[in-house]
Amino acid sequence: MSLIDQIIARAKSNRQRIVLPESFEERTITAADRALADGLADIILIGNREKVLAYAASLGLKHIDRATVIDPETSEKTETYAQLLFELRQKKGMTLELARKTVLDPLYFGCLVIKSGDADGQISGALSTTGETLRPALQIIKCAPGITCVSGAMLMITKTPQYGEDGVLVIGDVAVTPAPDAQQLAQIAVCTAQTARSVAGFADPRVAMLSFSTKGSAKHEVVDKVVEATALAKELDPALKIDGELQADAALVPSVGKKKAPGSEIAGNANVLVFPNLEVGNIAYKLIQRLGEADAIGPILQGIARPVNDLSRGCSVDDVYKMIAITACQAMDAK
Repeated sequence: MSLIDQIIARAKSNRQRIVLPESFEERTITAADRALADGLADIILIGNREKVLAYAASLGLKHIDRATVIDPETSEKTETYAQLLFELRQKKGMTLELARKTVLDPLYFGCLVIKSGDADGQISGALSTTGETLRPALQIIKCAPGITCVSGAMLMITKTPQYGEDGVLVIGDVAVTPAPDAQQLAQIAVCTAQTARSVAGFADPRVAMLSFSTKGSAKHEVVDKVVEATALAKELDPALKIDGELQADAALVPSVGKKKAPGSEIAGNANVLVFPNLEVGNIAYKLIQRLGEADAIGPILQGIARPVNDLSRGCSVDDVYKMIAITACQAMDAK
């Protein structure tokens, strides 16, 4: 069974309530229809029910009537959600009048549904920008305890089974935080290991903190940051298996790891790679994907108290379907 098949099976085994606020986006509602038919998740759509069902019918979709469709304009909970938004944001200048207006935005409404415990995760981005997806999530759901930055992980399914977990690696950050400081980098390490557990199903995440130096072979302030981040990550999660700083070959190749970092339980054995900054991470995953002909799944947003994921505006129906499964797996672990 492939990794994505395992993720889908895990999602089906414990169905979560996933909000899709972009109900009138063709790829999104088509993926929702497929998810409902397959029992992948309980889907919540935001919009007028009659209009949503009519739109689905115009596309030939047959299962959308199984979804929960909530209209912010008429829902009996809209005022409760507006009051909640006002309470959460009044110190930032939010008035009750503005909250009542803002709650009608499907992206905000969906996050308020989650914050109130009425849903488990949300996916948008087929129509919205990353900023539009993240803003309500950070304002309403906020970061997970002990975490102050959001990051993005990628599942890399490679053709080299001798590396990672039978060829699968989880890497981060590839999407969100451009220049993390040591504390943020430590949080990214902890969150990426958690994604490896909850989404990739790794029983034993082994985290390598990557650099251009291995165990002091080079001296530079950016190396010092990685060393500090490794120590901070151990404080954040004392049970985490992590080591750094390590060069990529020392992290992945047993013979190189043994030579460059003797005694390390991670060197040559890593299945989670954490890059020192976003520039490196984004470039690296695209090179692995194109030159190594690897499958890249993600980015998967991490660090938010409840999962909120961002789609590419160029996504396919299959991409949305897979992200529903991924978000469901994250949601199970976040409870």
